[in-house]
Amino acid sequence: MDHDQRFKAMIREFFGDFMELFFPEWAACFDLTNPEWLEQEVLPNPPDGERHVLDLVAKLRTTKPLTDGLGETPDTWLALIHVEIEAPDRTTRLKPRLPRYYIHLRERQGLPVLPIVLYLQVGLEGIGLDVVEERIGDLTVMTFRYLYVGLPSLDAVQYVRGTNWLGVALSALMDAPKEARPHLGFEALQRLLDAPINDHQRFLLSDCLQAYLPLDEEGQKLYEEMNMAESFSRLFARNKTAYDQAREEAREQGLEQGRVQTLREIVIALLESRFQSVGSDTLTKIQQLTPAQLRAVVTQIPNAKSLSELFGQ
Repeated sequence: MDHDQRFKAMIREFFGDFMELFFPEWAACFDLTNPEWLEQEVLPNPPDGERHVLDLVAKLRTTKPLTDGLGETPDTWLALIHVEIEAPDRTTRLKPRLPRYYIHLRERQGLPVLPIVLYLQVGLEGIGLDVVEERIGDLTVMTFRYLYVGLPSLDAVQYVRGTNWLGVALSALMDAPKEARPHLGFEALQRLLDAPINDHQRFLLSDCLQAYLPLDEEGQKLYEEMNMAESFSRLFARNKTAYDQAREEAREQGLEQGRVQTLREIVIALLESRFQSVGSDTLTKIQQLTPAQLRAVVTQIPNAKSLSELFGQ
């Protein structure tokens, strides 16, 4: 799984949403509508002998005067967005590099830099300010601060039901009870499918959601069943007007009966997937249901605990 490219593409596309979601006070300081992305910012010959490509560097105009600590008020700031995958209990690999990244950008661009780290597997306190210090004995010779987001410490429910579509997608990496994850994932995906965004944006967000949703085998099965049922429901809803208008013609051509039979087969297949076996009494009841009742059953199957709950057996 290419974490780096996936998150680079998504944060670039939703950069304004990212800032407004996690750092609204800082977002208000910048014009986020048209960032200039600086490509291939490389830190050459660092002390560890490696070459590091900075993930995302955006040059933005400010919406109000911001001093740089040197008595100057520049027209433009840089925001450093660094997406790094870390082990759950480690930030030690990235933190020593951040001051060097800052110095490199500050000297090369001649502009103040706002450093931000998005942790995918390190929670810390969710959203906050972290510090890198270098000491010699009791003397602190360097203090470097940076903003961070630690997704695993954020509440998934809050972001799934929020109005920021990037937050809905990133909820897959946030904290949620194991038993709630399939339902939250399903809710998040349906919200993204209905979101007022373009197809490219919808792909980026839904791809992230489904790639990182932490489900075990049982949870994955439930998640897929809910999405399958919703897909059928959406299909029927989308075709309802045309279906009603063509109903008499379809009946005359014998298509009505075929459609109803197909719907019955879908219900039976979903029931077998959910409950392993379907008895003869249930099959008889399915044959007696109207198309509207069959469609209602399709939407109820994922949450039903038993056949009796669905059919009153």
